[in-house]
Amino acid sequence: MSAIDWPVLMRAGLRGLGLRPAEFWALTPAELMLLLGHGGAAAPLGRSRLEEMLREWPDAGGGAGNRERGDHG
Repeated sequence: MSAIDWPVLMRAGLRGLGLRPAEFWALTPAELMLLLGHGGAAAPLGRSRLEEMLREWPDAGGGAGNRERGDHG
């Protein structure tokens, strides 16, 4: 098992992420790594993938996305 570099993690959490000390210490190591962008999480959805998905599965129309702005039902 590798040693944990607490000073580096604390700087990343407290300064980099803006966490309060209680918030930092309440996180599990896995949660902290995910917040820092490490771990097994999939990459965020990018514009090109979104456009690809819109082409693959177009809206049939008439849904909430077609309402005029300000029309809440």
